[in-house]
Amino acid sequence: MNLEPLNLGRLGFGAAGIGNLYKAIPDGEALATVLAAWDSGFRYFDTAPHYGLGLSEQRLGAVLRDKPREDFVISTKVGRLLEANPGGASAKDDEGFDVPATSRRVWDFTEAGIRRSIEDSLERLGLDHVDIAYLHDPDVHDLQAGISQALPALEKLREEGVVKAIGVGTNSSEAALECVEAADLDLVMLAGRYTLLEQPSVPLLDRCVERRTGVVNVGVYNSGLLARPEVPDDAHYNYHRAPREVVERARALAAVCRDFGVELPTAALQFPLRHPAVVNVTVGASRPEQVTSNASRMQESVPEELWDALEALGRD
Repeated sequence: MNLEPLNLGRLGFGAAGIGNLYKAIPDGEALATVLAAWDSGFRYFDTAPHYGLGLSEQRLGAVLRDKPREDFVISTKVGRLLEANPGGASAKDDEGFDVPATSRRVWDFTEAGIRRSIEDSLERLGLDHVDIAYLHDPDVHDLQAGISQALPALEKLREEGVVKAIGVGTNSSEAALECVEAADLDLVMLAGRYTLLEQPSVPLLDRCVERRTGVVNVGVYNSGLLARPEVPDDAHYNYHRAPREVVERARALAAVCRDFGVELPTAALQFPLRHPAVVNVTVGASRPEQVTSNASRMQESVPEELWDALEALGRD
């Protein structure tokens, strides 16, 4: 792995929100959110065809193609192609994005499908290349096909210079570990599995250190559970209403943070970077103020004693 030329920085911008994740936002607000990220110093941006049936890529590209190309790093994902869906304009997407179902997602892990996916993404972005390509959710579709077909195809594209780095993006630390063992990956984008609340993916991260595979950690707020200083009764966790015991666990973490003058979201954002495998934390946003808040939290000073106290809480 040689990620130095990519300059990911500590904090990245995740563009699912500007693809109308869960709710529609106006074009102007989406573009203002990306501009706020740029103005706050973000230089790594992640998107995917899956996000809003291409809307995320279109909106992200509308801002970034006016910026010096050498000044930012962009990643997108492969594995799902977008095909026209005749008659879908009157229906809504059924995978969490508030957009018309004018396209449908088609799984394709073949080399031809992956090459087409990147070409289609470049057209939506309005850019001549992306820096990083991740295989998206292989465990959701067909992990073995991802390992035997898609990852070798990505390795070939990297050899050809089509992309600078390759990886896998998944919610499953087990699937990610299989991919790390099977291919020469530069990165793993791991969602929601290494957070202040839960750390079941440590074996994966330790192996990534040995393999020199960087981890881009996402989902650090556990679907919003850790996103506010005070944890509300109706907090979400793993995209659903959080069970009572999980809410209480998050409140215990928040209380320890308060004792050290640190807000829970600040600790949640900075925690993953303590592991040597984690090279970047990427967070989503759909409003400019969310971006500026995340940027500010990443710069805050956190006393080492807080981490010791949180570790002790985890042992109790």
